[in-house]
Amino acid sequence: MNWRVWASLILILAVAGAGGWAYWNYDLRWRPKTIDKHQAEIAAILESSGWVSPGRGDRKLYMISFRTCPDCLRFKSEELPAMMAAGVEPRVIEVARRDFNGISKSTPAERATVAQLWITRDWSLAERWEDVPPEAWTAEGIPPADGDAGRMAVVEAGRVMVDKLTPLMKANGVKFAYPLLVWWDRDGRMRGCACERRETYRFLRKELGSAS
Repeated sequence: MNWRVWASLILILAVAGAGGWAYWNYDLRWRPKTIDKHQAEIAAILESSGWVSPGRGDRKLYMISFRTCPDCLRFKSEELPAMMAAGVEPRVIEVARRDFNGISKSTPAERATVAQLWITRDWSLAERWEDVPPEAWTAEGIPPADGDAGRMAVVEAGRVMVDKLTPLMKANGVKFAYPLLVWWDRDGRMRGCACERRETYRFLRKELGSAS
């Protein structure tokens, strides 16, 4: 085999490799996953959590978020309005993250508000909370969670929910991150992704029938 043949083979392999990498990098890596393991358990965990919803829409979209999550805020502002207009019911589950290495990942006002959301399921409270910069939110009129065993148990329930979902989602090829989104497509398949990047949005729009 002469050098021209070798060069041609190398070129073909290089082009095929580049094409495969491009397909993975620009398309495949951002696609949601079909959740076909632990479906009933995942659905039960989400349904029994303290989600809040505007209460309308014929297709459910569960979203796990925390107040200062930039990727969550971007998704809520850029995608949720069109999805709601297309008949999607967002069920937003806010959590107050655990401290990490002695560093607090939530504030007293955040913990109080998360507990109140889980207890009351008040969508209007979630909207008011997001309308105020996190550092300016004082949770005025909301009972504090700190020092209240019952309300702190509710806050902890959100953290335990994350602990339970993390390995169940991993078994389906989804690494837990915020926002974690779970929904059912038009064929009735349970779908999910950690939709941190805008590149994932186009797949959700297609599956949920919304336009950006």
